[in-house]
Amino acid sequence: VIMHHLDPADEDMPMQMPGMLYAENEDGAERMLQTLGMLAVELKGSGGEDLNLAQGSTSEIKIPVDPNQINIAPATIPLWHFDEARGYWKEEGFATLQGNMYVGNVSHFSFWNCDVSAQTVNLCVDVFYEGGISLSNIGVEIISSTYESVIGYTNKHGKVCGIIPRYENLELNVFANELCDGVSIFSQSIGEFINSGEISIIIPSDSNIITETVTGTFNTCDGDPVTNGYAQLTYDNLITYGTETITDLIDDGNFEMNTIRCEENNNFKINGRDYDNDQRTGSLNYTFTSPLTNIGVLQACNSATEYIEFNRDGVDWFSPDNTENITTYYNPENHYLQITGYVINGNGSGGSFVFYGTLNSSSYTGTYDTYNSDTPNDTGFYLDYMNMSTDNNSIIYNITSFGEVGEYIDVNFSGDYYNFNGNLRTISGVVHVLRDE
Repeated sequence: VIMHHLDPADEDMPMQMPGMLYAENEDGAERMLQTLGMLAVELKGSGGEDLNLAQGSTSEIKIPVDPNQINIAPATIPLWHFDEARGYWKEEGFATLQGNMYVGNVSHFSFWNCDVSAQTVNLCVDVFYEGGISLSNIGVEIISSTYESVIGYTNKHGKVCGIIPRYENLELNVFANELCDGVSIFSQSIGEFINSGEISIIIPSDSNIITETVTGTFNTCDGDPVTNGYAQLTYDNLITYGTETITDLIDDGNFEMNTIRCEENNNFKINGRDYDNDQRTGSLNYTFTSPLTNIGVLQACNSATEYIEFNRDGVDWFSPDNTENITTYYNPENHYLQITGYVINGNGSGGSFVFYGTLNSSSYTGTYDTYNSDTPNDTGFYLDYMNMSTDNNSIIYNITSFGEVGEYIDVNFSGDYYNFNGNLRTISGVVHVLRDE
């Protein structure tokens, strides 16, 4: 028996738990969760083989409640298990509070979670600096006294959207990421939301904050305007929660990016990519000339090494970096393959892209359908992103090359799928990555 208790009081818990606190309840409705403790359990045989409880049998589990949460712990709480194929938590059963322990019965083992749940609505926040300048890559934190806090980052238009708990009085903080000593530059009570909505925040002028606009022209290696590509700005310690850059898609050879900074550092980097010719500029160093920096002409003449690109419902997504945010893992014993990257779209929204599944043992290349975790020894693949359900999923994956370590893995995929809200989506894309192991 391999077991680990995940304590909400442990600051490393978000790095230990699978996925995020996003769930489907027994009625099939979307929920967000507040955890009062998790338990990870694996059963192994004497030969190392994976085991689970026999069909029709159950096991009692006990999950301790942190003393700081005992005053909010209900007498009965739903149990949720993590569905590894779908990438979110699902309600199954309940536990009762006995002393400082939640006690319940489960029919299988994986990650189990004691959580109170909340109805959700969607909220979009538009962030502007005084004078009407939209601010990119700014951290917006929403705080609930019941469900703690969540943070997201504005896209190139100064907008960030996400789910929030319904009927909760909420506080909002705005951060310039890890700049300005990590201190909030704006705070406001935004009350409660019954329905989905959108609000605008105007950051008042501050002598410690400098607004920056960076403009330029982006040309191909032949000197023509880039009509399908992007320019990307990286500044200081913007690496926070996976977001490290401000990106502007290019369709006419020109770009403009707005941000704010503090006085400590006035250096930044620019990367550009020309999709049509598969060329990049490489990382170029510049210095801000506040408040407007025109960097002149960029020219893309370096070949791209690795990339992830796809189109979902007419919106293009891509990996903004050449190699820094793309990794591959392959286990030759069970033929498990995983490719992980960071992707963004034209609005600057982004997240982790995870492609994983099991290859045929005889021939790695070929056509695969969606992986089914309920089928023993099933081969196939799954995209652990996009709010994707495995039900009615017709995506086909074609592996055209599978090289040795240091050589390329190439995959193209296309098809339809339903998200967890029952909406039909269409997707097609390509993966061109170097095999790491």
